[in-house]
Amino acid sequence: MSSKLAAVLIASASAPALDADLLAAAGAALPESSLRVLHEGVAAEIILPSEAPEAVLSALRSAVAGRPIDIAILPAEGRRKKLLIADMDSTFIEQECIDELAEAFGLAAEIAPITQRAMRGETAFEPALRERVALFRGRAPDEAVARILRERVTFTAGGRAAVATLRAAGVHTALVSGGFTSFTVPVAAALGFDESRGNILEMEDGRLSGVLREPVLGSDAKVTALDELLGARGLTRAEAIAIGDGANDIPMLKAAGLGVAFRAKPAVAAVADVRIDHGDLTALLYLQGYTADEIRAG
Repeated sequence: MSSKLAAVLIASASAPALDADLLAAAGAALPESSLRVLHEGVAAEIILPSEAPEAVLSALRSAVAGRPIDIAILPAEGRRKKLLIADMDSTFIEQECIDELAEAFGLAAEIAPITQRAMRGETAFEPALRERVALFRGRAPDEAVARILRERVTFTAGGRAAVATLRAAGVHTALVSGGFTSFTVPVAAALGFDESRGNILEMEDGRLSGVLREPVLGSDAKVTALDELLGARGLTRAEAIAIGDGANDIPMLKAAGLGVAFRAKPAVAAVADVRIDHGDLTALLYLQGYTADEIRAG
């Protein structure tokens, strides 16, 4: 017997767009399907017999008619994952911390273009990271990091709730970033993650040396982290959900059972299983079939 598909519709929680007419049109576009509202106005799922995902997507796009709604088509079985591995910058926080440091050090003009090329996949992540960190040599980071965390870093909507809900369901949550531990550790703690990993900036006499401690956590290391986290818990890749936005997240997104491109660069969105452009981070929950009643405040 062929497995079923789940078509998940997700709107922004701040601008609910899944009204009754739209849901009726979506249901009518997919015969022999069953529709369940996950969060009134924000998310719904349609379970239907397995068929070509492209045909389902086309039918739903016609029903949605250009409204700001994300559409995800995925297998209905095995949706609830047991591990979340997440990027930090421009995913669970709205900033790129290396660019914030560059601004604090007066180096924004030199560093921001390198960041953008790396995130678009035009430059390999690790060489670009080393190039930017080298420009930090001789700077004293403590006051700048504290000020950025206090005044600049903002958490992406839905992040705390997503982590709290998954942890309540027994899911292990890890923030794994190509950024720096001076940010990943406090951000992970504030958002409620079980653990975090990031790159360590080497110091000399209280100032940055301009180099990173080896090994550098880049795109390949994110996959290694995924496999280590799974292995420690006796899980398989199919039981993991990964989320990120930049080119260095692509291998991790492709390796996980469900890879989610969150407001991502085009190259990332093109290869991920799911792209979320309108919903917030509670989309991680709706993709797995969680309902509004199950969501924890965080």
